[in-house]
Amino acid sequence: MFRSSRWCLLCGCGRPFSSRAWYQLLQKQRGSRKPVTDNPSEVSILSPTRSLSPEETLNLLEASVVHADGKPGELTLLSLLPDLSQKLGFPQNLDVIKAAVKESSGLVLLSGCPSTTQRLQDFYARCRRAGDPAATYCAVTTRIPAASEGEIRTCLKLIQVEDHKLVVPVASPSRGSLQRKEVRKTQTLYKVLDSREGCALVQLQPLTAFTNQLLVSLILLLSPALGDHVYSSRVGSILGEPFLLPAESTLPRTQVLEDALLKKLRLQQQLAHRLPLHLHLHQLLLPAAGSPSSRTVLTAPPPPFFLKTLCLLGLALPQDKNKQ
Repeated sequence: MFRSSRWCLLCGCGRPFSSRAWYQLLQKQRGSRKPVTDNPSEVSILSPTRSLSPEETLNLLEASVVHADGKPGELTLLSLLPDLSQKLGFPQNLDVIKAAVKESSGLVLLSGCPSTTQRLQDFYARCRRAGDPAATYCAVTTRIPAASEGEIRTCLKLIQVEDHKLVVPVASPSRGSLQRKEVRKTQTLYKVLDSREGCALVQLQPLTAFTNQLLVSLILLLSPALGDHVYSSRVGSILGEPFLLPAESTLPRTQVLEDALLKKLRLQQQLAHRLPLHLHLHQLLLPAAGSPSSRTVLTAPPPPFFLKTLCLLGLALPQDKNKQ
């Protein structure tokens, strides 16, 4: 695949500085490239209390490269990637083609070849125009969406609320706000992959790209992502029935979980702030070499904390169900 180009694929967490999975992986990979553990009971779903140092993060990113093709190039993903490029020996800068959204885990696709970068960008542009999802996420939600599958179409804008920059839906945007791109139309496909007693594993396929689009889309389904400490406060509950609170006036706070869910997670509410976001870039489409119409699918298994949560909640990915 792209034999004459220079590109690199990373698999890991979108924000490695605080992820429990990355921290555990680092400890193991200091002496071995093997996975941390295959036993879910040995994994914690909480983030570590200590943040990774820059050197530890670089070691982890270097160990998380799952494929590198051709001559390496200087990685430019975030501030640490120039140093990572030296570790990997890439001779030139890499462009970030696709990456898991902030705070989430999953795939990162980088390219150090201008022609390959253009080819990939053209491919993803064609996917958008055709309404063909190129990225597939999976999320654990604290409620089960009313419909098992569907489409979320909404207009979103970014606003400042006190010290927070938040994304809010706009019910009836003006033509001018859309033309000025102050408001963007967004579209997300979703499907419930598994559900159990008030929680679900949901597949999300964005057809547009906007900050926190997936998290806000889940809020509109009244099914916040587990570990969403920014937007989950917008979903209130009266006698067990969820409803939306005003987005513009609802500030972020630590996610409040129902007692039954806390019991399943073996967690106390006072530790809920350490729950990482359970949103994972699971699959990514790539054009196959030598054929513009052919495609290949890259798949990244969820990190250990995500798998541990699925185990505790009795949820399973489709391929895991087939094994049972």
